[in-house]
Amino acid sequence: MKSVRSVFKTGVGPSSSHTMGPNFAAKRFYDENKDAESFKVDLYGSLAKTGKGHGTDRAIIDALAGVPTEVLFHYEDVELEHPNTMVFTAYKGGKAIATDTYLSIGGGEIRKKGEAGTIEPDVYAEKHFTEIAELCKARNIRLSDYVFEHEGEGFKEFLNECWKTMCNAISQGLTKTGVLPGGLELQRKAQKLYSKRHIDESPQTRENRIVCSYAFAVSEQNADCGVIVTAPTCGSCGVVPAVLKYMQDKNGFSDADVIRALAVAGLIGNIVRTNASISGAEAGCQAEVGTACSMAAAALAELFEMGIDQIEYAAEISLEHHLGLTCDPVCGLVQIPCIERNAVSAMRAINALSLANFLSDSRKISFDIVVETMYRTGRDLSHVYRETSEGGLAKLYKVDN
Repeated sequence: MKSVRSVFKTGVGPSSSHTMGPNFAAKRFYDENKDAESFKVDLYGSLAKTGKGHGTDRAIIDALAGVPTEVLFHYEDVELEHPNTMVFTAYKGGKAIATDTYLSIGGGEIRKKGEAGTIEPDVYAEKHFTEIAELCKARNIRLSDYVFEHEGEGFKEFLNECWKTMCNAISQGLTKTGVLPGGLELQRKAQKLYSKRHIDESPQTRENRIVCSYAFAVSEQNADCGVIVTAPTCGSCGVVPAVLKYMQDKNGFSDADVIRALAVAGLIGNIVRTNASISGAEAGCQAEVGTACSMAAAALAELFEMGIDQIEYAAEISLEHHLGLTCDPVCGLVQIPCIERNAVSAMRAINALSLANFLSDSRKISFDIVVETMYRTGRDLSHVYRETSEGGLAKLYKVDN
């Protein structure tokens, strides 16, 4: 299993698979073909069908250093190794000098087709929660200790920078109003949620309002091409920071405590990414927001120093009850239903924490089983519900012209 660093990537939104991944692939292709006089990029599958809404062409062109580039969107259904497929071709003297196929596999991760092995070495020998839990119990260490031991020097500093960026996305998102770009004329709502106290507000209502305002703030920053941290993707980037920021403010947890929680969140996301998928184009929104909710619940359980079984139960509950969640972004934008979905999942993570506190000793389903179930469910979903904007809300909602 690779480093947890692969789960937390800092970059510009709105999409890790449709913006970050193609941008990273284009940069790599350019570095390998700097003598090219022009480029052509062919986009297939979900990258083609929702690429304009996500700004995929812009992300690619920005990475190719001003070299003339043609980006072609192929909307027809063809059999692909991965639904986020792009083919780069470099030209010099009117002739093709290089062609490479890249897959954007989620969370900003890319894979070059035909490349032997992995560029990034494995950091963990274990790849399932069950075997990691058994190891930690035998050594009487926490999951966060396990992560820190494997990630090595500089990892806590890396997480600290991620946390600063997450908090900055919240604070910036709360200061902004107006309409998000893209044509939906969707108003920012984070500031209104944060500042407009309910007339008869109970502590529970306030918690809901504040947590949701934080999730909206980060997700709206992402939709506005702001700087965010994938957790595990751009489209699900609001869940983890929302719950951790709220609990830090409420209970006085230190940044060091939050870093410990982020390590566990990253581990959960890494397990899902390794054994299933965090790509909406491959497995629906259950793979993105469902995983984010699972990461957030596990992080909260670590923050409150719960046992390993309780952490697993919190993560399992969160992912299990996102099973079957479709990815049907209206107009291919990471706005409807994505932004609200981050807020709902943040509250669900807190609910999962409460259940895990009471019921972990009676659980029947392991986290590993739910991860496998999620992946099989995602593969069974019709392609119209996997980030193609051809079904669900994306098909039925009519945008006013």
